[in-house]
Amino acid sequence: MLIKLAGGTVYDPAHQVDGKVMDIYVRDGRIIARAHDGERIDREYDLRGKVVMAGAIDMHTHIGGGKVNIARMMMPEDHRGDPVAHSAFCRAGCGHAVPSTLTTGYRYAEMGYTAGFEPALLPTNARQAHLEMGDTPIIDKGGYAMLGSDDFFLRMLTAKQDQNAINDYVAWTLHASQAIGIKVVNPGGISAFKFNQRALDLDEQNVHYQVTPREILKALSRAVYELGVPHPLHVHGNNLGVPGNVETSLKTMGAVEGFPVHLTHIQFHSYGTEGDRKFSSGAAAIAEALNKHKNVSADVGQILFGQTVTASGDSMRQHANAVFGSPRKSVIMDIECDAGCGVVPFKYKDQNFVNALQWAIGLEIFLLADDPWRIFLTTDHPNGAPFTSYPHLIRLLMDKSFRNDMFAKLNLDAQAMSTLSSIDREYNLYEIAIMTRAGAARLVGLHDRGHLGVGAGADITVYTNNADREKMFAKPDYVFKDGELVVKDGQVVKVTWGHTHTVKPEFDRGIEKEIKKYFDTYHTMNMEHFKISSEEIAEGGRGGVVVHECKGRREKTA
Repeated sequence: MLIKLAGGTVYDPAHQVDGKVMDIYVRDGRIIARAHDGERIDREYDLRGKVVMAGAIDMHTHIGGGKVNIARMMMPEDHRGDPVAHSAFCRAGCGHAVPSTLTTGYRYAEMGYTAGFEPALLPTNARQAHLEMGDTPIIDKGGYAMLGSDDFFLRMLTAKQDQNAINDYVAWTLHASQAIGIKVVNPGGISAFKFNQRALDLDEQNVHYQVTPREILKALSRAVYELGVPHPLHVHGNNLGVPGNVETSLKTMGAVEGFPVHLTHIQFHSYGTEGDRKFSSGAAAIAEALNKHKNVSADVGQILFGQTVTASGDSMRQHANAVFGSPRKSVIMDIECDAGCGVVPFKYKDQNFVNALQWAIGLEIFLLADDPWRIFLTTDHPNGAPFTSYPHLIRLLMDKSFRNDMFAKLNLDAQAMSTLSSIDREYNLYEIAIMTRAGAARLVGLHDRGHLGVGAGADITVYTNNADREKMFAKPDYVFKDGELVVKDGQVVKVTWGHTHTVKPEFDRGIEKEIKKYFDTYHTMNMEHFKISSEEIAEGGRGGVVVHECKGRREKTA
């Protein structure tokens, strides 16, 4: 089938296209240069006056795995309060902060998103995560496998095994869990919590293994780099939410010694201790360091006001935050010898000093970071806010007047501690397209997504240009997934099933002897059952597995 998208105003940063009026041709789900002479166009869309971008990519969103299901079960009121009237093409589903798998896919597509990546894929629980993501319609998906607090890896560091052995274990984990990247959560801290440590700073030893978070970060960032995994080590740093943690974050940037690293939900790691309440913004220092360290990227994890639920692998910090739960309930749990998780409902309030300043800190980081290719639009769904808040967040970034109006409604003490109102910067459509499309695809390693060049998968979103950017990005005119029209006028008109993206770097299979011995001694499942096959993911016809190339050792960026 040949489709022509005619006369749209295209923003495609991967090819330096900034608001150019042009035609796009799609044949059999792929973008082509043009139709052959005399070839019949099966369907043509008149997009004159419309804005055309690639399908958006959420590179950090909690949409699969045990903690998400726990959050769904813990918040029945969230689902009762948000019954969704889906179109005739959709199956039932509901939920606001933690929507069902089905509703997650529908709502992402209805905003123009065509891919989302689960950032905390616990290898022990990877099968459930893939089942949930496989039940999420329309969008492509993938996950970052969690390492860094697992017993096998920490034993390797304690025994001072060489980097090659660590690389083999990391690569084996990527294969076994069908992941596209590696994530570390509170390096060593989840493990330390099991031994009654209640905090762990960058150069503090885990009392059991006698290794530090710095050592963990160095080993894992080097492993990811040397294996050629496109997405750099995804780091949820130590001391999340703790006043003064800006210093830990700055030290973390240097701890990786020039290896590529991605710092996630950086807003939660950007707090100082100035002022009477000993809580202040560290955004300026974080943005300055990001601008300086070209090997470091970050997503913000913006908080937005209202009810949500926090769901994290960081059981140490979730245990500390449980007293702030709203409503007051929580689940903190250990998972095998690998990690843990914590789920705590939370309501952010604009008249709460800390919440209001958190809101301002996130926006300050967005607006002070120079390079939109290294800063990414996230709310750490659902931790900072549900992903459905993205259109509102985009308006805050693009409209200074609107942003100042919202700022003026905040807690007055928080306003006094923030420089947000003095920042004049407004993002433009090209920069939004970088953060949510081209940059996200490059960061994750999706070579045929996030752009509109020849050969790309035809994931395309079309908007009516509107000065109210929230309205514009909330309801696209058309969304195409692999060349099929799935959304029209902001409503799903066809349900398809996306792909699962993975990487499979080479490694010495001899590592399996030690891993099998470990499983036989300590785990409740055997090693072969731990592994997930591509056939399992594709079972039932709900998409297949796309394996992205690992290009071997790359040059470091100082």
